[in-house]
Amino acid sequence: MKKISAQEIKTWLTDGSEFALLDVREDGQFGEGHLLHAIPLPYSRLELEITPLVPRADVPVCLVDDGEGVAEKAANRLEAMGYTDVRVLDGDLAACEAAGFTIFKGVNVPSKTLGELAEEAADTPYIEAEEMKRMLDAGEDFILLDGRTPREFNTMSIPGGRSCPNAELAYRLPLLVDNPNTKVVVNCAGRTRSLIGAQSLRNFEFDNPIFALKHGTQGWRLAGFELDNGRTPAPLPQATGEAFAAAQARARDFMEKHAIPSVGIETVAEWVGDDSATFFLFDVRSEEEFNARHLDGAVFAPGGQLVQATDQWVAVRGARIVLCDDSGIRAANTAYWLRAMGHDAYVLEDDVSDSAITLPARKVAVRPVGATLAEIDAKELAAGGDRLIIDLRASADYRAAHIKDAVWSIRPKLADLTINGATEIVLVTPNKAFAELAAMDLRDAGASSIRVLTSGPDAWGQAGLSVVATPDLPSDAERLDFLFFVHDRHLGNAQASRDYLNWELGLIGQLKDWELDLFPTFADHAH
Repeated sequence: MKKISAQEIKTWLTDGSEFALLDVREDGQFGEGHLLHAIPLPYSRLELEITPLVPRADVPVCLVDDGEGVAEKAANRLEAMGYTDVRVLDGDLAACEAAGFTIFKGVNVPSKTLGELAEEAADTPYIEAEEMKRMLDAGEDFILLDGRTPREFNTMSIPGGRSCPNAELAYRLPLLVDNPNTKVVVNCAGRTRSLIGAQSLRNFEFDNPIFALKHGTQGWRLAGFELDNGRTPAPLPQATGEAFAAAQARARDFMEKHAIPSVGIETVAEWVGDDSATFFLFDVRSEEEFNARHLDGAVFAPGGQLVQATDQWVAVRGARIVLCDDSGIRAANTAYWLRAMGHDAYVLEDDVSDSAITLPARKVAVRPVGATLAEIDAKELAAGGDRLIIDLRASADYRAAHIKDAVWSIRPKLADLTINGATEIVLVTPNKAFAELAAMDLRDAGASSIRVLTSGPDAWGQAGLSVVATPDLPSDAERLDFLFFVHDRHLGNAQASRDYLNWELGLIGQLKDWELDLFPTFADHAH
């Protein structure tokens, strides 16, 4: 098995090499400490999620853990799928620290850091929650735009606000506001999307006074104000005619000013068939527009979220990224921020809503994991038999309700269980594909008979199985799947919110100089 040193990884990050840096520990472990540009891809879900993240089979793949040995397991699985250049970190996170890496807590750290760097460089203006409340009560002329996803807006929102995801802001603002003196305030749940959303509008040089709401919904709640729950986002207004042409012109001016490259459909077609370089094609429009018409092979990635959580879509540093749009303004804004994080992002010149635009089919680079497990129903399980029941659901779900004799486990820990090859094993999870990954490891450990139970607690009880709750089991230490890092900041825990906001504010200060240089748009200013 090939090894790679922390110093070699550092060199590849700084010289622009094309490679994937994957942290294969579980979500809770990753959140407690990881490398800045490591992509979280837990071993529990590895084979199910890697193909769209790392679509080229011969790209170098570097696997990181903290010395637990799970990287070696992951390497074997990826090689079995057809990945041909898999390397495992020689050492642990301490070895990375010794090589000059910072170990970061939290998730989406590059994107969070980007927001802080943008604010520092541009001195993005903000409004405090108390001032926002005064403006709201006084009926002042302003609009509060929530730059998160419509689903997040529905979960909780600030009274008087309306949903307008970040990538849509520059496209829709002229349709929402007709007075250049109207104040525009952008909020999210914390800092990042508030800052990037507000700064995006300022970058496009709108005449309106534009502000970020300091600390978003968390700041609003910390100031003692209530949030709305369950509000349905209003439909976004549609740009047609002169408004659409104005958006196109604004996009062209923005791209010229910021040297954002574009690419035509003919070149994209060549890139689709180029086996020597990794290529991603993302449609950054709204979900409704994507569903109505999109290019074959394009992946829906709303621009604001692609910037906010890039690691959910792109795991290959140095890859080509092409962004699809119709007017170009959403793609241009998204490309600006991706390039600020060091990605090679382009805007598709062609109108993606045009049905005449087509692309050739892309090759499947790796072998999928086959379906191998038969199912068992709750009634058969309740009838008895010599079986080991392993619950693979989220640890929080297990604590809330599980079959009395079931043990909780997670794929990296299955080897710790005592497996009797003659005993049938039943894996409990609603995701059959998830169980099939675990079954491969159990077969390697000697299990011969494995089935999966996909039903939930209601069905178990109706079948006569005893269903119990164990609020303290598994223990917190065993819950590798759960991100404890200020997890309850949206549930009214004021101290968790303060800790989270302070964490965001402290990100820039943790960067080493070479890590700062990985943000090319803002590195010189921050230095």
